Amino acid sequence: MTPYRLFGMPGSLYTAKARSYLIKQRIDFEEAIPADPDWPDITKAIGRWIIPVLVAPTGEIIQDGTAIIDHIERTGLARASAYPETPVHRAVSLLFELFGGEGLLRPAMHYRWDFDETNLDFLRTDFVAALMPGATGDVREAVFGAASGRMRKAKAAFGVSPETAPTIQASYETFLALLNAHFAKHPYLLGGRPTIGDYGLIAPLYPHLARDPFPAMIMKTRFFHVWRWVERMNAAQALLDGLWPDQSLIAADGIPETLVAVMRYVADEYMPELSAHVAFANDWLDAHPDLIAGTNGLPDPGTRAIGTAEFEWRGHAIRTVVMPYRFFLMQRVQAAIADAGDAMVALLADAGLSALPTLVTHRQVERAGNLEVWGANRRG
Repeated sequence: MTPYRLFGMPGSLYTAKARSYLIKQRIDFEEAIPADPDWPDITKAIGRWIIPVLVAPTGEIIQDGTAIIDHIERTGLARASAYPETPVHRAVSLLFELFGGEGLLRPAMHYRWDFDETNLDFLRTDFVAALMPGATGDVREAVFGAASGRMRKAKAAFGVSPETAPTIQASYETFLALLNAHFAKHPYLLGGRPTIGDYGLIAPLYPHLARDPFPAMIMKTRFFHVWRWVERMNAAQALLDGLWPDQSLIAADGIPETLVAVMRYVADEYMPELSAHVAFANDWLDAHPDLIAGTNGLPDPGTRAIGTAEFEWRGHAIRTVVMPYRFFLMQRVQAAIADAGDAMVALLADAGLSALPTLVTHRQVERAGNLEVWGANRRG
C-alpha cells in the first residue's frame, strides 16, 4: 500500500504537530518538502500555499494539523486516540491544543528571528534545503531572503518588537519553569501517553524552541524535563522513563496541581489576546451583514486574517493579527467544556479561565474544502 505523504518543512511549527501524531501512531508515512514536484498541484487543489498537507494513499488531500489528526482518528489507524475519553481531560487537552498552536507564537517568532548571530546560518541552510535544495550563491540568498522576510513581518504581526522582547523572554521562561515542574512528574500532559494538548504544544516547542540553536540551548541547559518531553514526542515509543507505570492517563479524570499552574499561566498569557480578537471579529462581522455563510467574507478565499486587534499584554499595549482559525480551535475547547459540567467549571475558576466559555463569535468558524469559512449568523 502506498504510504501517506506529509508535506511540510522540518522547521515548520504546524508541521511538527502532524508529524508527531503520525510518529506516535506509527503511521506509515513519508515526508515531502515544498520543492517536491507534486507540490504545485497540491497548492492548486487546496487554493493556497500552506503547510502541513497530508496526501492519503487514496489521493485525498487533508490540510491542517487538526484535520490531519482527525482524519487518522476516523480511519481507525490510531494506536492511542489523541482525544481522552473522560470529559475534564478532554477539555483540558483541547485547551492546550489551542494554546500550543496559537498562544505561543510570540516566543516562537522572537527566539527564531531575533538572534541572528546564533540562528541565521542554521535557518538559511534549513529553509533553502526545503524550498530549493542545492541552490547556491545569489539564488540561495534570494530564496532565503524572500522566506525570512515574510516571517519577520509575521513576527511583528504577532506582537514581537524591541519593546516587548524582554517581556516575551521573561514570560516564556516562566512558562518553561511551570511546564518543567509538571514534566518532572508526568511524561505527558495527562499521564502515560500524549493527547491532543501534547500535539498542540509540540508545534512551537519542537521546531522553533527546541531545534533552532539559540532557544534550544535555553531549554536543554535549564529545563531538561521539557526537552525530554520534546524527545518523547518525536519518538514512536512511549519513553516513560520510570515516571509512569504504563500508558494510562491520570486516574479519575484528575488534573494535578502542576498542570493547573500551567493553566493559570495560559489565562494570564493568552486570555487578553483571545478576548480582544473575539471582540474585533464580532465588530468585523457586524460590519459585514451580507457575508455569505460558507465563505470567509473576503475577496480571496485563502486569506487567513481579517485585521488586527489591540490589547494590554503584561504592561504593553500591543496589536496582533486576528485569524478566524483560532476561533475554530476555541470552539472545540468550549464544546468540551460544556460537556464536562460542574467539575470543569470549578477547574476553570481555579485557573482564572472562567471567561473562556463566554467568548463567542457571532458566526461559528467552520472548515470546508481545506479553508476556514464563517457559518450562519448565530443571532438570527
